[in-house]
Amino acid sequence: MGKLDGKIAIVTGAGSGIGRSAALLFVEEGAQVAVVDLREEAARAVADEIAGAGGKAVAIAADVSVARDAARMVETAVGELGGLHVLYNNAGVGSQGGVVEGTEEDWDRCLEVNAKGVFLCSKFAVPELEAAGGGAIVNQGSVAALVGIRSAAAYCAAKGAIVALSRAMAVDLAPRRIRVNCLCPGTVVTPLMEPMMRERGGGDVERGIELTIPKYPLGRLGTTEEIARVALFLASDDAAFVTGAVYAVDGGMTAQ
Repeated sequence: MGKLDGKIAIVTGAGSGIGRSAALLFVEEGAQVAVVDLREEAARAVADEIAGAGGKAVAIAADVSVARDAARMVETAVGELGGLHVLYNNAGVGSQGGVVEGTEEDWDRCLEVNAKGVFLCSKFAVPELEAAGGGAIVNQGSVAALVGIRSAAAYCAAKGAIVALSRAMAVDLAPRRIRVNCLCPGTVVTPLMEPMMRERGGGDVERGIELTIPKYPLGRLGTTEEIARVALFLASDDAAFVTGAVYAVDGGMTAQ
């Protein structure tokens, strides 16, 4: 018996990286999944991968920072799959620069996708989660919400907002039997993190990774599958008494 047997989940940013791993794992654990990504071809590729393995998924192209897209995402998922029990707000974008060199456009896009996207997707998902008798929302934070990261001011601000928003949502939604938790991964090499690793390595991604590893007491970076497994825990009934929590999944980076 899987941890998500009979459940229907939406995973945003599921066309690659952590979102893809989570979508595949959720299906392996018995869920049907709406694979959501800004890039339709990426969402479809993951949905096809799931179907090829015998699971059920629907691909949805959506910009989570746009209200009509967020509403359509939920409507399509519920219409195609029959309900909603889990929302994993994983979609996100990075940023470059501190407050001096960072641009207003970068700031706006980072806050719109990372923070406003969580707000909008949750806003439209909550009535469906409540109609299903309750459920779980997992919001993707970052260690950047917990410590300062050089040259990533907008990203740190956006992820910090998600931590605070998750706690507020947990209090607001508890009477509706909806749990809300925040997952804060450490560095995982995904398409989102490559620009940061490249900058840190002076143009060399592998060098950037080498310079990053010493920050982690476990002596390595995390994998997308490891982050997905914590998301699975928070989405499942194993975490039935967990809400308003912030999980640092970071190999000990923020413990130092």
